[in-house]
Amino acid sequence: MGEIHFLEMFRESFTLIILFFCSVLSVTFAVERWWYFRTSQASPDEVLGHVRKSLEGGKTDAAAAYCAKHPSAVAQVVHYGLLHASRSRKDLEELMLTKLKEERVKLERFLGVLGTLGNVSPFIGLFGTVVGIIKAFRDLAMSGTGGPAVVAKGIAEALVATAAGMLVAIPATILYNYFMRRLKVITVDMEIASARLLVMLGAK
Repeated sequence: MGEIHFLEMFRESFTLIILFFCSVLSVTFAVERWWYFRTSQASPDEVLGHVRKSLEGGKTDAAAAYCAKHPSAVAQVVHYGLLHASRSRKDLEELMLTKLKEERVKLERFLGVLGTLGNVSPFIGLFGTVVGIIKAFRDLAMSGTGGPAVVAKGIAEALVATAAGMLVAIPATILYNYFMRRLKVITVDMEIASARLLVMLGAK
């Protein structure tokens, strides 16, 4: 049985081309989300510490300006609350909740792509394997003789598609779960910051 030439297989298999494109998408969105989450996460105590000092000095505008410049999701929710600090507690709580949901949507952006790639890639690889096996048995039927040796190489090459599908799916699934965990943590931080800011402002 001859050697398997992966470059040649890549040129001849549209399934591997699709999986390569999926892997590029996975890496691209993972790097983009990692950078966004890195700038969006901050401790509620850190943000509210600066806000409290400004509020105690009667500098509400300074507190709002600090939060506006801070890139974290927590700071953006606090900033929105400071802008509407004059409203009643009920209205302020609802407004901050809407801002929290808005920030959450920003954090969830592209995560669906990673989740989809994690679920779909193995099936794409399996499809490529099935097609490859069909071609291998077709070659056996056309050759008439030669036995298993005729199809052994073809089947081996076909199974590469399944391996490629798993190679794309496993990292994508791990990254999706990782970002979902970080999303949950940041969401809780925003909820904590919102509740503490309401107390600090003494909204009624």
